[in-house]
This record gives sequence, C-alpha cells and structure tokens, in this order.
Amino acid sequence: MPRDERKTDDRRPRGSSSAAEERRLMRSTNRLDIPRELRRTIALRSAYDADAFGRLSERIARFLGTGQFLVYMTATILFWVGWNIFAPESVRFDQYPFIFLTLALSLQASYAAPLILLAQNRQEARDRVQYERDRDVDARTRADMEFLAREMASLRMAVGEVATRDFLRSELRSLLADLDLKSREDDRV
Repeated sequence: MPRDERKTDDRRPRGSSSAAEERRLMRSTNRLDIPRELRRTIALRSAYDADAFGRLSERIARFLGTGQFLVYMTATILFWVGWNIFAPESVRFDQYPFIFLTLALSLQASYAAPLILLAQNRQEARDRVQYERDRDVDARTRADMEFLAREMASLRMAVGEVATRDFLRSELRSLLADLDLKSREDDRV
C-alpha cells in the first residue's frame, strides 16, 4: 500500500517526519482545543525559595548565640584596638575614639537584631504548630482514657455479677461436704 493512500487512523511510528509535520501544522493554526506549547523566554526565571532567607537567618541567629561567636568577636575587637593603639601611626586605620569600630559594631547589631527576630518568628510558628498537634494528641488521649475508664467500670460491674474464685471454692467445698455426708449415710445404710 503506498504511503499517501494510508488511512488517517493507521498508526505511524513515533518520531516519524509525518508526525512532526502534523504537530507543526497544528501549532500553526490557532485552535482553542489544542494546548499551546510553552514558549521559552529570553529572561530566565529564577526559582525563589521563600524560606531560604529564613533558614539562613536561623543559622546566623544560632551562631550569634554561641560562645564561639563571642570568642571571635572579642578576639576581633581586641586585635582592632591593639592594632590601632600599638601599631605604627602610618598603618593605623582607626584612631583612639575608634569611631570606625563603633560604626562596624552598630552595623553588625543593626543586622543581627532583625535576623534574630525573624528566626524567633519562625520558631514561634513552628512552636504554634507543635502546640496544636500536642493539643490534638491530648484530646485523643483524654478520649481514649475516658473510653478505657468506661470499659473498666463496665468490666467491674460484669465481674460483680460473675462468680468469683472464692465463691466457687466455697460452693465446691459445701458440695464436697454434702457428698461426703451422703456417702457416709449410704455407707451406714
């Protein structure tokens, strides 16, 4: 069968030039029932992770709260002050009132405070979710305990109606005593 006499419902192998030609023709028409292929844009869209800055701020806040940071900061300040007091005057970069050091520490504090607050807010949100989960677990536990208490009460009531071991023993002893008495009477007769 020649190729141009094929019926339209015959399956063609994928990747053939005729299938690509059909796709091209379908794209060229502005049909509403066929979804358009995504077009590539010149500017690349960056995938922005909204929590990335929050995670970074938490790492920084954790580091700012360590003894290691305090040691580094103390060593830096001591080196700064020592250099600007004892170094030759030509290589000093911050004279006695240490205005540049004050500016650097103020800048560090102005960035550290909001980062710490952001980390605290994120921790507060996590704590709130954890508290809600704990409340749900507590409610389920309380419901389970109430159910078990009702079950225990019903079992106690049922046990009250059931013959206990001591009751059965006393009844069996009295029956044995009655049987012994009857057997003695039968022996006498």
